[in-house]
Amino acid sequence: MRAALGRVLAEPVISPIDVPPASNSAMDGYAVLSADLPNTGSRTLRVAGKSLAGTPFTGEVMPGQAIRITTGALMPPGTDTVIMQERAPREGDQIRIQAGHSRGDYVRRAGEDIGRGETLLTPGKRLMPAELGLLTSVGLSEVAVTRRLRAALFSTGDELRSPGEALGPGQIYDSNRNALYGMLQRMEVELVDLGIVADDPNAIRDTLAQAASQTDVIITSGGVSVGEADYVIQILDELGKIDLWRIAMKPGKPLAVGTLGKAIFFGLPGNPVSTMVTFYQFVKPALLQMMGQLEPAPVQLRARCTSRLTKVPGRLEYQRGILTQDAHGALSVSTTGLQESHILTSMSRSNCFIILPAECAGVEPGENIEVQPFAGLI
Repeated sequence: MRAALGRVLAEPVISPIDVPPASNSAMDGYAVLSADLPNTGSRTLRVAGKSLAGTPFTGEVMPGQAIRITTGALMPPGTDTVIMQERAPREGDQIRIQAGHSRGDYVRRAGEDIGRGETLLTPGKRLMPAELGLLTSVGLSEVAVTRRLRAALFSTGDELRSPGEALGPGQIYDSNRNALYGMLQRMEVELVDLGIVADDPNAIRDTLAQAASQTDVIITSGGVSVGEADYVIQILDELGKIDLWRIAMKPGKPLAVGTLGKAIFFGLPGNPVSTMVTFYQFVKPALLQMMGQLEPAPVQLRARCTSRLTKVPGRLEYQRGILTQDAHGALSVSTTGLQESHILTSMSRSNCFIILPAECAGVEPGENIEVQPFAGLI
């Protein structure tokens, strides 16, 4: 069962048992017959035994008797109410209870949580810690899950180097591939890392063909713009099909989506923030759908902006922000500072996207704006 953590359920799960399997006590106290509950004043009952979790009382409970009971212990036959021990002062084998109790108090009824034959989970549910506990609570040790998506990942660019290598003039470290690796790992995607591919048409062609033959999804970083050495779009058009190229958003305009054989292709921009924003807004939802996972859209909230935000109308924009809540529960958001698509520290410092519509021409302090918290995204 533990191996199912993070996986997506493929078939319905039907509970084979009731949970709880039998009525039991929700409190430490005394199990009694509701007929013995006083309507007014008080009543004395004799303690005739005890029922412990794992060691139930099996005798007959007569009128005027009470059974000492602990949390989780089975209700003795005939009893239907639990009196909290704090409300049942005891002297020897006698307890005194006052009026004010009701039939069924502090009793967990059989099947109250889950009924035998009930559909416990439906296909498309990602199995998280609560689901593992839920499945175990009905005695299941195995469930059917969808297979992991297999994704190929590579970066393009003659200027890229891996950590540990010395940088020459004009060279930078390939941060995008590790960021994408982290995002894909958290989605339980099986990853084929094809490394850094030079800005060479033949090398890119060979790598794309290799990826298409091995995986369900191909994700590249860089090479999808209109520069002299940006060959990915050209080769994708040659080997497969381009369904979308360039989108009116910032950062992330040169996003490419297409197919290569049976594989879905996502060509992400080379700037690191653009890579992460386009992954979260486009690639992740698509991968979840391919996995069969049913997931609601990410939560968006309204918050008061405490910073002046600059923006040119024309494109939807995802700026990085810091969302906070004051002692009264009011939400406010501030900018992380520089918002250029190469400022990777803006992603590390932020905990939300600030969503600015295409028509927006900037935001003044005090205005309410839309934010998308990273909870459920990152």
